Amino acid sequence: MKRILGLLLLFPLALNAQKNYPAVIDSFMKAEVNINNFNGNVLAAKSGTIIYQKAFGYRNYYTKQLLDYNSVFDLASISKQFTAMGILLLKDRNQLSLADTLRKFFPELPYNNITIRQLLTHTSGLPDYIEIMERKWDKKKIAFNNDVIAVMAKEKVPLNFHPGEKWEYSNTGYMFLASIIEKVSGKSYNQFMAENIFKPLGMESSRAYNTRRSSPVEIPDYAYGFIYSDSLESFVIPDSIARYDVVRYLDGVQGDGTVNSTTGDLFKWDRALKNSTLLSESTQNEMLSKQCPIYGGYAHYGYGVMINNNDPLGISIAHSGTWPGYKHYMIRYIDTDICIIVLTNNNGNPGVISSGIAQILNDKSFEFSYIHKETTIDPSLLKKYTGKYFLPSSGPAELLERNGNLVLKIYGGREVECKPESDNKFFYKDPVNKSIATFEFEMDNSGLVQKIYHTINLTKSEVRKQ
Repeated sequence: MKRILGLLLLFPLALNAQKNYPAVIDSFMKAEVNINNFNGNVLAAKSGTIIYQKAFGYRNYYTKQLLDYNSVFDLASISKQFTAMGILLLKDRNQLSLADTLRKFFPELPYNNITIRQLLTHTSGLPDYIEIMERKWDKKKIAFNNDVIAVMAKEKVPLNFHPGEKWEYSNTGYMFLASIIEKVSGKSYNQFMAENIFKPLGMESSRAYNTRRSSPVEIPDYAYGFIYSDSLESFVIPDSIARYDVVRYLDGVQGDGTVNSTTGDLFKWDRALKNSTLLSESTQNEMLSKQCPIYGGYAHYGYGVMINNNDPLGISIAHSGTWPGYKHYMIRYIDTDICIIVLTNNNGNPGVISSGIAQILNDKSFEFSYIHKETTIDPSLLKKYTGKYFLPSSGPAELLERNGNLVLKIYGGREVECKPESDNKFFYKDPVNKSIATFEFEMDNSGLVQKIYHTINLTKSEVRKQ
């Protein structure tokens, strides 16, 4: 480990001074592969030019076939922006209105006064279809959108809240949006996406795809999703583990997921969003604008995308994607026109990768991944570190001393123990990002805290005490 850390922590500094971003990013990515077992594809671009593109690891752990630039990933919830685009294309063609209600298309449903706009912004209050199908569906059969709609019409599960009352992420809403696209266009979701989005943009490797479980069609160069089995001590497909059975019996559902693509095709998609290639400029702006606040106003949701207005690197448009075996992140910083796409097929942490690359491309301070080891320190040191702080990444927080441990109180009252790796540096597993974060306290000659640094997603920021 000492050899790896020496190379990773010192070599990039010289490269950064020469603006050799590809080399710095490559060193950073090698750390992620060596330390965190990153397996997936990465693309980074600035002002429309690809700066870095690379594939790491396997597209199939069983056969040891390698990923390459053409490897196709199930995008999971990144698919939502494609579903939103389908709806907005129909709006621009005057085939529907965002004020149309859900029951206009599905009168058999018990849900009144839910609009298409509320489906797009996750403010509908609809119950989670995944939970409903887990309780009510015959899991020997594969369910499709029409099956989900029939079950919801029959069971009449109540809304979680009155439509428009608040924001709550909803896969159900986007499942319905895909079915609305089919009703209005008279074409399958797959066909509509191909004819109106993928083909016009030259996204030749992209498709809406119900996978091998419910479709006889196999995608060439397909990146199979894998999860790590502690009992087997190896990566396996989710189908082989009972608690992930949802990947099989809900395989036919589209709209909230099931768009499959490559990093290269997604970069074409990013350019189309930036340049209003498919939509009228006004509708494109509406899609990418702040429709409703989320996370207490820390960010906003548009139509199928999140707008982060509190990132120190500037306003960004982004979305993640998670499904058993897959975790992805796609982001574009508006002012600098930096686009970063990270696709993983072994449940990696793409948010950390994206954040690190963004720091590199913005010449900001960041930290390479390394192995954190807990040590023992004098508990009396902890009192000088306690207090209320404001973290640039998440807002107000508090460090407490409790039973000889340093405890971080953050994210709506959640608490997590910070473990010492030295007298003045502590690490913890962030409960939201699932990545390791650190606090480092810089002392003056008299032993008093002079500066405090917080590193999360490899981004190092000075924090202030309140």
